[in-house]
Amino acid sequence: MSREIVEAMRALASEKGINPDRLIAALEDALLAAYKKQPGSAKYARVVLDPETGDYRVIELLVPERLEAQLIVETIDEGTYLDPETGEYVEPQDPEIDPEKFTLYRDQIEERDVTPEDFGRIAAQTAKQVILQRIREAERDMMYEEYRDRVGELVTGIVQQSDSRYTLVQLRERVEALLPRSEQVDGERYDHGQRVKAVIKDVSNEAKGPSIVLSRRDPELIKSLFELEVPEIADGLVEIANVAREPGYRSKIAVVSYADGVDPVGACVGPRGSRVRMVVSELRGEKIDIIPYNDEPARFVAKALSPARVREVLVDDDQRQATVIVPDDQLSLAIGREGQNARLAARLTGWRIDIRSETEFATDAPDSSYDEEETGGRCAAIQSTGRRCPNAALAGSAYCGLPAHQALSRFSGSSVHFILGFDEAEIARLSDPDLSQEDVGDLVTRGEEAYAEAAEAAAAQEALAAAEAAQAEAEGDEAGADAEPASDEPAAAVTDDVEAGAGAEEQPA
Repeated sequence: MSREIVEAMRALASEKGINPDRLIAALEDALLAAYKKQPGSAKYARVVLDPETGDYRVIELLVPERLEAQLIVETIDEGTYLDPETGEYVEPQDPEIDPEKFTLYRDQIEERDVTPEDFGRIAAQTAKQVILQRIREAERDMMYEEYRDRVGELVTGIVQQSDSRYTLVQLRERVEALLPRSEQVDGERYDHGQRVKAVIKDVSNEAKGPSIVLSRRDPELIKSLFELEVPEIADGLVEIANVAREPGYRSKIAVVSYADGVDPVGACVGPRGSRVRMVVSELRGEKIDIIPYNDEPARFVAKALSPARVREVLVDDDQRQATVIVPDDQLSLAIGREGQNARLAARLTGWRIDIRSETEFATDAPDSSYDEEETGGRCAAIQSTGRRCPNAALAGSAYCGLPAHQALSRFSGSSVHFILGFDEAEIARLSDPDLSQEDVGDLVTRGEEAYAEAAEAAAAQEALAAAEAAQAEAEGDEAGADAEPASDEPAAAVTDDVEAGAGAEEQPA
């Protein structure tokens, strides 16, 4: 064995990123395996390789019989089998000595140099195969150790090939991953040489080598993309609390801020929408709704149904069900195409959501399951149906977390009719606790006047209806008076018949 071979082996170890000592040990094992194939080889032997010069020696171990039982490593006799790596048949292994125990009893074991003069072609070929096998094993182990703790991490690769079963993605040199059909987004194409981002779904260590599975459908992909584009998320100032996704179509994310003065929605959107636009571009046009997370279920559910405007939200804490009332013209928008918007909102919030229009809810209100008598600690808002809101009032407030109901604290009454004419931005101003009554005085005046006008109109309408009812009743009384004479004769006739019948009963038979 020459120094050139050792240097070449070290260069190979450096290129593959393998510990040189590991290759030295593999080479020693290879030489020992080659020696064992020689006729008349020693029962117990070891190979000592000088890493500097490349010289080696085969040392026979003369183990006393009294120590054999203590030094021998138990092996399983599998018989002759075909090695899938080398393609050669492997004979049953001879008993081997435990290296640790050998160190303990080394002073009791004699050694003898039995290095053959020439191993020949077979020995060299065997050594080559074993070394290549160890290199492959080392590469597989290194790849598995590198990626096993990276599940859920965003990676970038280049598409190598794609067919109906999976897409092969190269992550780096000699490391490839699979993007199965089940983890691909419908409608996406993956062409050769295309750069693609995905998250690591699973890493398994199989006999034929580690398998890395990627995903483009996993919700973690959205989290990772936003973390890449939004510095506030990477720094921990903003967190994505939850993600609801229908890959390729629409996603909703709930974000929360842990720093004062940091708007989580604005941070994710970015200047002129630049940040969210980059994420949408990577997801190839998938729509993304960014929702501010809120601990108050009613407010959270209302925001989750964005872009639809929500009038009221009634929550049932025991059943974790929310009944959402929306304006009639917002019903289809709240539900979404094929129920997509409502479905994503339910996944995002973890609540079952029942969406009803104002007209439908007003019709079904008498049959509502909410108990009107249970009003202790509940919101003071009077809904458009005339019923009190069943949601729990916030601490220090008479109203629940809905902005529309919080806005009622500015007015002289608790009816939602005060704010029916306001848009979402105006309601947000009215519900903002940081604004004084003077800051929203114009809105309050407008709401009070609109409510007074509506009340006057309702009173006038009620008075008109009462007058019409009274007139109809009077006309009915006159018609009844004109009809009385016509009914006297038949009535007398009936009386006569009855009296006649009674007289007949008094006559003897």
